[in-house]
Amino acid sequence: MKSEPHQLRIGLFGIGLEAYWTQFEGLKDRLEGYIQQVAGRIDRKNVEVVNLGLIDSTEKAFEAGHAFRRADVDMIFLHVTTYALSSTVLPVVQRAKVPIIILNLQPTAAIDYQSFNRLGNRTKMTGEWLAYCAACPVPEIANAFNRARIGFHQVTGTLEESSKAWTEIDEWIEAAKVAHAMSHNRLGLMGHYYNGMLDIYTDTTRQISYFGGHIEIIEVEELAALRRDASRAEIDAKLEEFKRTFDIQPDCPQEELERAATTSVALDKLAAVKNLGSLAYYHMGTGNTENEDVMSSVILGTSLLTGRGIPVAGEYEVKNAQAMKIMDTFGAGGSFTEYYAIDFNEDIVLMGHDGPGHLRIGEGKTKVRPLDVYHGKVGKGLSVEMSVKHGPVTLLSVVEYADGSLKLLIAEGESVAGPILEIGNTNSRYRFEIGASAFIEKWNAQGPAHHCAVGVGHIASKLRKLAHLLDMEVVQVC
Repeated sequence: MKSEPHQLRIGLFGIGLEAYWTQFEGLKDRLEGYIQQVAGRIDRKNVEVVNLGLIDSTEKAFEAGHAFRRADVDMIFLHVTTYALSSTVLPVVQRAKVPIIILNLQPTAAIDYQSFNRLGNRTKMTGEWLAYCAACPVPEIANAFNRARIGFHQVTGTLEESSKAWTEIDEWIEAAKVAHAMSHNRLGLMGHYYNGMLDIYTDTTRQISYFGGHIEIIEVEELAALRRDASRAEIDAKLEEFKRTFDIQPDCPQEELERAATTSVALDKLAAVKNLGSLAYYHMGTGNTENEDVMSSVILGTSLLTGRGIPVAGEYEVKNAQAMKIMDTFGAGGSFTEYYAIDFNEDIVLMGHDGPGHLRIGEGKTKVRPLDVYHGKVGKGLSVEMSVKHGPVTLLSVVEYADGSLKLLIAEGESVAGPILEIGNTNSRYRFEIGASAFIEKWNAQGPAHHCAVGVGHIASKLRKLAHLLDMEVVQVC
C-alpha cells in the first residue's frame, strides 16, 4: 500500500532580551509581530511551520529545543529581531540537531534618521533603535555556533516584500523540500551494473547515508511476472496513452508498440507495488527469452514513469537516479544524459542518451522510433527521441570520491535550437558561458561518472543550498 508522504516541518523562533520589555513599552509586541510576519511568508502548501515565537531567556531556550525535537522539524529559521544573548540560542539548536538558517532581517531598508531624531525622548529613541538591531547579535551567535561546531547559514535583508532576502528564504524552503523528499524516497534497483562501467559503480549504503531513503532490490522476474498478467484492456488503454503522449513515427511496427505497452503496464504496477519514487535498471536477459523480451521493451514505459515524477536511470546508474530525482523534485525535470561530441564550429556540446527521456521537459512532443539494434545492449525495439526545451538548463551529477564521500557537481548552460542526430535517442545542443572546451575540461576534472541529469531553468543556487542541508561538498563549474 502506498504510504502518505511525510510533511516537511520548518521550525521558527525569534530572539530578544527579556530585560528590555519593562524598559521599552511596545517593543516586545512589535518584535512578536515581526515573527508572525515571517511565519506568514514561509507558510505554504505541504509545509508545516512550527512557530515557537519569541525566546527571550535561557529557560525558554531549553524548552524550545525540546519542543522542536518533539515536533520533528527538518530545518529551523532563527529570526534575529533585536539584540539577544547567545545563551538564548545555543540550547535550542543543540537540542534540535537540524540545519539552522539565521534570518538577519530588519524592518525596512534604513532607519528614518530625521523622524528618529525628532522623537525627543531618548528612551523611545533607544526602543526604536532596538527594533532595528537585527544585525547586532549575529556575530555573537556565529561565534557560539562555531565554537560548538554547529554549521549555520545566513540570510541578510529586510522584512519588506521586495527584499531579495525572500528569494533566498524561498530557495532554502525549496531545498528543504527536496532534502525531505530524498530522505523518504524509495529507489528501486533492478538488474545489475553494465559490465565494465567502473565509473557508475557505487556504495549504495553511502548513498543512503547522505540522502536517506530506502533502496529496494528488485528482481527482473518480478517485472516479467507482472507483464504476464497484463490484460487486453490494460494493454489497449496503454496504447491509447502512447498515442496521446508520443509522436509515434509511421515506421513503428504494431507488434513493437504492443510489446512496449505490455511492459509499460507491468512497470506501472511494479512502481505502485514497490511504492517507488525512482528506479535504476539494467539487465541483458541473455539466456532467458522472457527477460530479454521484457528488458528490450521498457523505454516507452520508463519514459512515462520519468515524466510523472518517478525518474528512471538506465545502465543501473544509481548516482544518476539520485541526481534525476533531485532535479525532478525541484520541478526542473531531470533527464538522463551524457555528452558525446562537440560542435567546435558553433561552440556547442552535444548531449543525449538512449533509453528513458523526461517527457515534461521536451521541446515539443517526444518522437517514438524503431531501432534494429540497441547499441551495446541486447535486443531491439522502440526508443524515444527528444530535445530538452530551448532555454536555460542546469546539469547535475552526484560524484563519488576515492574515499567514498559524495559531492554535487553543477553547471548552468542553455539548450539551443539547431540540428540534432535523428537516431532514436534523446539529443540536445548546449551552450555554456565558458565555452564548450572549458566546460568539458572543468567538468571532467571533478571526476564525475559519464552520465548526468539535465533540467530546465538555472537552479544552481537551490542546489548549493541542498548540498549545505545534506552536508555535502558542492562544485559549480559554470
